[in-house]
Amino acid sequence: MKTDLFGRLAKEKRAILLYGMGNGADKIVAELSQKSIPVADFFASDGFVRGQSFHGKRVLSFSEVRERYAPDEAVVLLAFGSARSEVLAAIQNVASVYELLVPDMPVCGGPLFDLSFHETHKSEIAAARTLLADEPSKLLYDRIIEFRLTGCLDTLLGAISQKSAWELLQDSRLSVTRIADFGAYTGDSAREALERFPLSFILAAEPDRRNFRKLSEWSQGVEGVTIECHPVAVCNSKGEACFDDSGNRNAGLCTGRARATVATDTPDGLLAGRPVDYIKYDIEGAEAAALQGTAQAICAHHPALRIALYHKAEDLFALPLLLQSICPEYDLYLTRERSVPAWDIDLVAIPKSR
Repeated sequence: MKTDLFGRLAKEKRAILLYGMGNGADKIVAELSQKSIPVADFFASDGFVRGQSFHGKRVLSFSEVRERYAPDEAVVLLAFGSARSEVLAAIQNVASVYELLVPDMPVCGGPLFDLSFHETHKSEIAAARTLLADEPSKLLYDRIIEFRLTGCLDTLLGAISQKSAWELLQDSRLSVTRIADFGAYTGDSAREALERFPLSFILAAEPDRRNFRKLSEWSQGVEGVTIECHPVAVCNSKGEACFDDSGNRNAGLCTGRARATVATDTPDGLLAGRPVDYIKYDIEGAEAAALQGTAQAICAHHPALRIALYHKAEDLFALPLLLQSICPEYDLYLTRERSVPAWDIDLVAIPKSR
């Protein structure tokens, strides 16, 4: 491959249109601007346009775009994310008319996964791939990398795993009765775990005050299970840190939009030597620090792990390599559910023996 998505766009002769508004579009506009690549127009799906303007331009409806640009006169960049089937259908409708590309902008800042980044980290990417335990995981890994470099929608839609993270855990036949949920949000992952396993104990950490309130309210209504809720952000040290208190799934330490201060602690500190069978990490870019802060529990008890790998460009290879350095006694699998862009990527680590 001689170029990547933005290298290709720098040579694009057709009008470049952005589909969507918001933080994702802001990131794409900033990258295009840095590379002196102009945006001709912004648009949204029919029914979502109510006279808005974005970056100084009136937002068009898709119908207006079709009136203004012939199919061979424009290329569309998707500027938002979703896993909802009706939204994916709308995206594919646009892609049936125009070439639609999907820039994969880092959720929590940092470098793009572009050709230069790939070449710089080529050996680490290869090393992480060899750690994966089966061919479906390796194929998924390759497809995600291909998508990140090309922005191809079809490649992205094909980059999904045959099994979910939950299915891999259930297939492992591990006894799961005690779990830790880091980035617990309002308890959605814990609820899913309760549906699948006979849980007796849940330790949940959620630093966003609004999410934590909802988490606590939910936990008080669960019978027969001890649920311990902590209003802290997990990382590799105890103290305080700047935090994005957005009140949604994107609240976190590493989003680049810090607006508050929260208490921090290590997972080892919260667990205080108590064993758990399963740990989930989905903490908006702080996964590496949290893994470092769980080294004691991982090495002592070998819990199954589920680690989000999509918040930073390097997560896809750096986090498997980090886990291997902490404790090599795991079989590693890659899973991803259908969404755009390449979100919902998880590393599922099953202990070799426990």
